[in-house]
Amino acid sequence: QVQLVESGGGLVQPGGSLRLSCAASRISFSRYQLGWYRQAPGKERELVATITSSGSTNYADSVKGRFTISRDNAKSTMYLQMNSLKPEDTAVYYCNAQTLVWDYWGQGTQVTVSS
Repeated sequence: QVQLVESGGGLVQPGGSLRLSCAASRISFSRYQLGWYRQAPGKERELVATITSSGSTNYADSVKGRFTISRDNAKSTMYLQMNSLKPEDTAVYYCNAQTLVWDYWGQGTQVTVSS
């Protein structure tokens, strides 16, 4: 079975930083487009950032300049470096791996930005 496991979430003060990781197993990691999504209470799930198999990145306007997505194919791991965190970044963050025919999700990790 394909498995995606997020880690690195937690409680952080406004202006602080967190680094999320998503480790994959039983998957041809380098072939997948990867992404981070988030869902806040009462809100729809939204795209945060994506990175293609060739390394091209895309970010939601709300996180541009603050978040950086990256991938390490040798470790089958994706990262999301989050800097200058704001209370509105509070959400459950999910990692995603997809091709044209497959779509996998992790269980999510909670990020709470509060003083």
